[in-house]
Amino acid sequence: SSKIRNTEIQTADDVAVLEDCTDYSLAKTINKIEEELEKGDLPDCLDDDIIPSAGNEIGAETQIRFLKAKLRVMQEELDNVVCECRKKEDENENLKSQLKDTVEENARLQRTISLQQSQAEKYKVLSQEASKKSEGLQQEVVALEKVLH
Repeated sequence: SSKIRNTEIQTADDVAVLEDCTDYSLAKTINKIEEELEKGDLPDCLDDDIIPSAGNEIGAETQIRFLKAKLRVMQEELDNVVCECRKKEDENENLKSQLKDTVEENARLQRTISLQQSQAEKYKVLSQEASKKSEGLQQEVVALEKVLH
C-alpha cells in the first residue's frame, strides 16, 4: 500500500478508463473491436508494443487472435484482482465487526471497573469506620475492666 501511495497518478489521452465497471464485459469489447475491424474503422496502431516485434510479419487474423488471448489473460487477471478485492472487503467488514464488538466489550469492562472501584472505596470507608468503632469499644472494655477490679 505504501507503493500505491507513493506513485504519481499519471493521465494520458490514449488510456482507456472505464466509466462504469459494472457493465464492463470482455466479450462486448472483443465484439466491438471485431465490428470496427470489419468496417475498417480501427486505427493503424498495432505496432505500439502490444504485439511483439514479429507482429509486423504476421497477418491481421493472427494479430487479432494474439490480442484476444492477451485480453483473456488480462480479464483473468482482472477477475483475480476483483476476487482478491472482494475477499479483502469481506475481511475488512469482519475486522470492523470485531472492532465494534471489542469497543463495546471495552466500554462494558470500563463500567465494571468503575463500579468495582466505587465499591472498593465504599468498603474501605466502612472498614475504617469499623476499625474506629472497634478501637472505641476496646477502650470502653478496658475502662469497664478497671471499674470492675
